[in-house]
Amino acid sequence: MLDFNTIINNIHNNLKDNVVKGVVASYIPELSKQDVNQFGIYMQHMDGRSFMVGDAEVPFSIQSISKVLSLSKAIAFENNDIWKRVDVEPSGNPFNHLSLLELENGIPRNPLINAGAIVVADILCSKFENPKADFLQFVRDIANDQTIDYNYKVAESERKTGYNNYAAANLLKSFNNLNNNVEDVMDFYFHQCALEMTCSQLAKAFYLFANKGKCINNKQHISSSQAKRINAIMLTCGFYDESGEFAFEVGLPGKSGVGGGIVALLPNHFIISTWCPGLNAKGNSLIGMQALEQFTTQTNLSIF
Repeated sequence: MLDFNTIINNIHNNLKDNVVKGVVASYIPELSKQDVNQFGIYMQHMDGRSFMVGDAEVPFSIQSISKVLSLSKAIAFENNDIWKRVDVEPSGNPFNHLSLLELENGIPRNPLINAGAIVVADILCSKFENPKADFLQFVRDIANDQTIDYNYKVAESERKTGYNNYAAANLLKSFNNLNNNVEDVMDFYFHQCALEMTCSQLAKAFYLFANKGKCINNKQHISSSQAKRINAIMLTCGFYDESGEFAFEVGLPGKSGVGGGIVALLPNHFIISTWCPGLNAKGNSLIGMQALEQFTTQTNLSIF
């Protein structure tokens, strides 16, 4: 049996003193306050064992990682109808580019770029009676943790600087791919991205994608087929225009966020999450990407 505890501790020791740690996101002013030296790893095995090292219990803004959670809820509501409004192809562009959206008549390339996630947010605004409260409750339930909350300062910081996202929402509206008021959708979207979680909470929330749609409490939230499709989208689109590199180096479905978090999983085996706020040029955690590459290389555990 692999000694996961020693493996993640060694990886943490190998990387924590790296001189080059990337650059903390500053375009959302509240995120620029993060300490580039913070670094945590958490692994949740499907057999019930868990392993952690470093800052795995420090809350951080999960940002775009939340797009997978909102997608899972939208798929539960809409099933295959969702794909009439958003595609499943890698974009090949940064997460906030608008050019493709106009070329492709208001249908975002995939649900994990900003425009696609805004369409998903619109679906949830239509389906939830109280979108922010209901979505938060969903995340708390799947993670089995009622302490998870939004970081309201981050949400407000995003609202004040989210011109590109407002542009995407208005463009979607012009193509009739947004049913609700732009302001309402964006308010929900900014709060969704401002979810604050720890590495351990994140790994537990993503348990359902490794467990055929059943959360850590063994409750079915999405079908096995829906979980498979979400994992496929994570593998091909979860790291923006670095998704191919992550599949090549790590070989797991996963999702990153500009708060420095990454969560990845091997279906039926484990979920692993990392957090280190310094980002590379593509907007992914520099140390987190290296940690996960070392993990799958040393354990020989990937989908390939």
